[in-house]
Amino acid sequence: MLWLSLLFGSIVGLSLGLTGGGGAIFAVPLLAYGMGVPAREAVAISLVSVGLTSFVGFLGKWRKGEAELRTGLLFAVAGMLGAPVGSWIGRQIPEAWLMLMLSGLMLTIAWKMWQKSSRAAAHAQVCVPVEASRLLPEDYAKDGPSCQRDAAGQLILTSRCARLLLIVGVASGILSGMFGVGGGFIIVPALILFSSMSMSRAVGTSLMVISLVSASGIVSQLCVGQSITLGITTLFATGGFIGLGVGQSVAHRLSASMLQRVFSVAILLVAVFVIVKNLS
Repeated sequence: MLWLSLLFGSIVGLSLGLTGGGGAIFAVPLLAYGMGVPAREAVAISLVSVGLTSFVGFLGKWRKGEAELRTGLLFAVAGMLGAPVGSWIGRQIPEAWLMLMLSGLMLTIAWKMWQKSSRAAAHAQVCVPVEASRLLPEDYAKDGPSCQRDAAGQLILTSRCARLLLIVGVASGILSGMFGVGGGFIIVPALILFSSMSMSRAVGTSLMVISLVSASGIVSQLCVGQSITLGITTLFATGGFIGLGVGQSVAHRLSASMLQRVFSVAILLVAVFVIVKNLS
């Protein structure tokens, strides 16, 4: 059980270090089916380990200037409001159905990640990257219809932009409370798409949001009387720290499109396993 907790936790931490999200979707299935932890307790343990691992990862990114605090806090506040709602919804659903809903979410994520990786690979073949230092003010004005950036690259937080980020933040919080996921698979693409943030800064900002939203989810779980096995949680989180360090050290050496494809296949396989396990 000791090595299994460390191994499964390291898988989650590895993905958080590589992509800023996505790996947390593995946590509940690994705990529930790999270690026999009850589904609702697995959600709570996932929130603790993912939250702690993400916070450590965020501190490392922040020191390098690869995180936007203002944008992240806006996301986090919305997510912290959504997490208790998600926890309440999750407790109204039978555990088997909760796991089937999680598998459906995983299938959706796997499909979206595969599509995104295909587009990124095609774009890399025909486009030449432009250095950020060579961007002109008019380039920032084309960043997106809802959120734009000024000539210095700072987000222009209009009311329309704030509303959009708040909506996505609430959605990630609800999913976090229901399934014990950090919401990074929503947050990272949303930061890139809607706020025109670079991948590295989106990963750092996402880790900050995940840690705060997870904290809100943990409080919600404890308030409704959910117990957490301290030993498993500690070992799972320790494995997460190990995986996080490995993931961050190799993140810049691997192709983003290849990483996304590998994780999409892994998520697909876990989702199919969860479906078969519950239907049988």
